[in-house]
Amino acid sequence: MTALLAGVVSLSLVAASCGEDAEPDAAEPAQSAETSGDAETAAVEEITIGAIPDQDPEKIARNYGLLADYLADEIGVAVDFEPVTEYEAAVSAFRVGDLDLVWFGGLTGVQARLQVDGAEAIAQRDIDAEFTSVFIAGTDTGIEPVSDVDGLAELAGRSFTFGSESSTSGRLMPQSFLEQAGVSLDDLDGEPGFSGAHDKTIALVESGTFEAGALNSQVWTSAVEDGTVDLDKVQLIFETPTYFDYHWVARPELGDDLDAKIVDALSKLDPSDSEQAEILEFFGAETFIATSNDNYADIETVARDSGLIE
Repeated sequence: MTALLAGVVSLSLVAASCGEDAEPDAAEPAQSAETSGDAETAAVEEITIGAIPDQDPEKIARNYGLLADYLADEIGVAVDFEPVTEYEAAVSAFRVGDLDLVWFGGLTGVQARLQVDGAEAIAQRDIDAEFTSVFIAGTDTGIEPVSDVDGLAELAGRSFTFGSESSTSGRLMPQSFLEQAGVSLDDLDGEPGFSGAHDKTIALVESGTFEAGALNSQVWTSAVEDGTVDLDKVQLIFETPTYFDYHWVARPELGDDLDAKIVDALSKLDPSDSEQAEILEFFGAETFIATSNDNYADIETVARDSGLIE
């Protein structure tokens, strides 16, 4: 299993250069959208953004609505948010062009880019270069906190739930770490569950439906801080090593120039502005930074090793 990189990678995204404005020679056709950066950007009058449905739908709708309005003002292009109900639906909508810019997890981002030639990972949160998952367990199960990946071996013979089947932090990486500890899915008590969302994973373990589960560490931390998890019923047993995770992926039709404007707008979200602060709080980030496809090569390797990408 390839070890995942944990270092923070800060990249600069350079806008596509455009030639000086001039009238085209009468004997020659004007540049097409495919060859002119300016024409390419001008041709994009509206973009549709989407996101994997990893949290409460009402929170997603409100905050992505705010983000769409903010981006439209910043990049000078109309921006609409289109919700989807499943992780796989986000990938499919991106593939066929119904969504132009999508907030994906590590795995779904890789899956989407492999299906669209020229698609680019353009931005991530400051926390996504060193993201983690957490394993949780019911307090009455007898499962004790562990100090390293090998300690996850105690989950053999236990009932267990992941999040979505296509979640990086709720399925791919937790399964990878279980395998490193010598625990295959066949070693669990019964078939593993797939809750569909991180907050639902907490609820299933808290209720005793499953003895243990794994989820996005950020969602767990927020639930603890908000008091929405009963720590008398469920406890943290392990936080994983770090890996790259969530990121924005753009279809090639947007072009380098518009990609750069989007990254610049995301990086300028201001916590002193109430609505922009709400967006940053929703994403659990202090800022967004540029990223690139290369940062998710290890996610692709793990997904292929796990059979989630052929």
